[in-house]
Amino acid sequence: MDAERGTVRSAPSGVRRPAAPTAGGRRTDAPRTETPRAAAPLTEAPRADAPHTDPPHPGTRRPPARLPRSRRPLADLPTAETTSPWILMYHSVAVEKEDPYRLTVSPERFAEQIAWLHRRGKRGVSVRELMRARAAGRADRLVGLSFDDGYADFARHAVPILQAYGFTATAYVVADLLGRANDWDTEGPRKTLLTVQEVTDLAAAGWEIGSHGLGHQALPGLPADVLTAQTRDSRRLLEEVVGGPVTGFCYPYGAVDLAATLAVRDAGYDYACAIAHSPLTGRYALPRCYVGDRDGAWRLRAKRGRHRLRDTVTELRRQRLAARAGRLRRVP
Repeated sequence: MDAERGTVRSAPSGVRRPAAPTAGGRRTDAPRTETPRAAAPLTEAPRADAPHTDPPHPGTRRPPARLPRSRRPLADLPTAETTSPWILMYHSVAVEKEDPYRLTVSPERFAEQIAWLHRRGKRGVSVRELMRARAAGRADRLVGLSFDDGYADFARHAVPILQAYGFTATAYVVADLLGRANDWDTEGPRKTLLTVQEVTDLAAAGWEIGSHGLGHQALPGLPADVLTAQTRDSRRLLEEVVGGPVTGFCYPYGAVDLAATLAVRDAGYDYACAIAHSPLTGRYALPRCYVGDRDGAWRLRAKRGRHRLRDTVTELRRQRLAARAGRLRRVP
């Protein structure tokens, strides 16, 4: 640990820190930029000309979200589940004049979204708590709240609002970049990240701290030794900071393939968060729902319905894959 800089050094592993995946100089995990417009109140009804789909959320256009081409048999896929818990994916809660990636939610809008969940009888919890309640059959009214990248504004703006409703959440932090900035976002606003002390204090207060890798590097396609560093080493370093177990992982950019899920499982995590539904959907590739500053009541309701629909479609595809695997095993 580097106490002066407020960062955590990774174990020497020869890990390269490539720039964030881009397409024409833009992050590929971020929604397309649109002309900003005022946020609508949470009680609004959908307009007749309202779009029927949400803006693409982080990770939806990344090829690794699909079932990767692999020589491994389909039977090696981690066990899938027929339904997945509803987990909301946030990044930053702050006020920004320009946010081309649309990853920032204003504190006012965030407070309205949390109040809406409360009015509907829902309780926001950490993903760790959600998974434990789900295993015990007690997750009906729970919603997972996750915050990617570990921005410092999580402690300043999100935590007080969540505490007012008795909610909890998970912050996924980048082990090698604590106390630094989001340099991987080439076009977005510079945002400071939680320091070592802030992460320590949050964990001591009961907030779940999860791993977001070492340097915000996409995992698909990495060599086995680098995958080990990204998963095992980041967990070990964060456990030194929080003084306890780190059991949750979140894939940078939401990018996931079969090798990544197996590396996360073998590193000893209890679960991992992705973004999109895929044939890998399950405990080590949990889909999540992107939430932005434009999301009011009707959009959140629509996203909940879309999540259920995608669960159904994913299960049908999984069954077809299982049937195909069965036919391949019967071929002499």
